[in-house]
Amino acid sequence: MKIAIGNDHTGYALKKAIIEYLEGKGIEYQDFGCGEVTSSDYPNFAKAVGRSIQKKECDLGILICGTGIGISIAANKMKGIRAALCHDCFSAEATRLHNNANVLAMGARVIGVGHAIKIVDTFLNTDFSQDERHIRRIEMLEEE
Repeated sequence: MKIAIGNDHTGYALKKAIIEYLEGKGIEYQDFGCGEVTSSDYPNFAKAVGRSIQKKECDLGILICGTGIGISIAANKMKGIRAALCHDCFSAEATRLHNNANVLAMGARVIGVGHAIKIVDTFLNTDFSQDERHIRRIEMLEEE
């Protein structure tokens, strides 16, 4: 599994903590995020992560901005990207099980590092249920 990770300036510190977690677990990743705290535009990072998933260079993505809202909206405009804004483990598990979300979005100003790591762990370790009703609904999302 290879993870694409992206962030704007407000998500820089949280991204660093998540990268440390990924490295500790031996999970491969590619960093598409802002490398500093100078103001930056979250749509650029959402697009970079989304493209890496579209091209199948990465399997899943993690996006971080101040609230997680803007960056998830930007990612969800891309074909085939199902970004879910999650600030709790239940939502992270449910979105993988039922929606086969391929991008986790979080808000660095909303949750702390320890809780964010638990959410990432839940997201990465939950598989899609493959239930017929969930497959049907995802196919409906992909219709133009």
